[in-house]
Amino acid sequence: MKRTDLLLIGGGASGLCAAVAAKRARPGASVLLLEHLPRVGKKILATGNGRCNLGNLHAGEHPYKNRAFAHGVFAQLGTDELLAFFRSLGLYTRADSEGRLYPLSNTAASVLDALRLACARLGVETLCETRAESIRKTNGGFAVNDRFAAEKLIVCCGGCAAPAQGSDGSGFALLRSLGHEITPLKPSLVQLTTDTTKIRALKGVRAAAKLTLSTGGEAAGEVLFTDYGLSGIAAMDLSRFVIPDRKATVTLDFLPDFSAQELTKILGALCRSDPALPAENLLTGFVPKALGLAVLKASLPAVPQQVSAIQPNEIQNIAAALKGFALPLTGTKSWRDAQVTAGGASVKQFDRRTLESRLCPGLYACGEVLDVDGGCGGFNLEWAFLSGLVAGRSAAEALSE
Repeated sequence: MKRTDLLLIGGGASGLCAAVAAKRARPGASVLLLEHLPRVGKKILATGNGRCNLGNLHAGEHPYKNRAFAHGVFAQLGTDELLAFFRSLGLYTRADSEGRLYPLSNTAASVLDALRLACARLGVETLCETRAESIRKTNGGFAVNDRFAAEKLIVCCGGCAAPAQGSDGSGFALLRSLGHEITPLKPSLVQLTTDTTKIRALKGVRAAAKLTLSTGGEAAGEVLFTDYGLSGIAAMDLSRFVIPDRKATVTLDFLPDFSAQELTKILGALCRSDPALPAENLLTGFVPKALGLAVLKASLPAVPQQVSAIQPNEIQNIAAALKGFALPLTGTKSWRDAQVTAGGASVKQFDRRTLESRLCPGLYACGEVLDVDGGCGGFNLEWAFLSGLVAGRSAAEALSE
């Protein structure tokens, strides 16, 4: 049986950071990383549309699920420390107007190369195409596959989202085998599927909107209409709040800066000032023309030739539809399309300062395998990186002398 001081299962964002942090904390310790794919970090290459949105300047205030637990990590390491860590690897970053952080090279490969080369320089041993199929607690620590023995173990093999990038959910079964509770899992940061009756003509149309879910939750940003429902940042963010198999309605407010009363007055004035205006053009100054026509069709018995034919009560209906364009939700797209896993190993069973298991001392977890997730904008990748740094350092410092 091959013996090592610290064994990591999973060579993704959190695992690579954990390996680097562990070797920096205890340079003399032997660190072995297992990855079931032919190469480490495949999912990193797909993040940020290949540019790697590696963090966000506002991560410290972000409403992560299980935020109190997540802030056990952020209280130790924040965005400044993450950027300093990457600079120590020779990787520099820039922030966009929304606070999203990207490598200066604008390529995700730069992030992966920095982490991979750091592991190699520090002496982390990496075994690819090696799947962890079992964990057994031993007197001296842990045995993995009855082939590898380690004093400390970090489970950092991600969730179920984007299986094409290597995520298979295997870490949940491993943790469950050691007594850990796994909270219900669902795809997150994923497209919404809706009734398409009102939006069939809108495929490819983009618009800004505030989205509200009838069962709770809201998001704002760009919406992309599709042949199955809604995509875009706002829809992806709202997917965090979808309750599987529960009926709900998504309501879109295309003009959140206006009240329905204000819009009624404005639209009424437009109709009176230019009665010959083609009705299909009434809303072109507010929303894309195709969307405006869809709103009119949803508000009126029939769209007339000219706005002069629109009655005062119908103007109120149009204003209400601009503020509350309702679509029955039918669900979300699948794991294949999701960016993140919602749910995971219950954080109640882990120390939020060290990420060590309360049930199984010597075992640590980090990244997506834990029940922590955030919205679009680099928040999930920052959690993966920072939790990896904390878990790696904590496990290394706890090793026997």
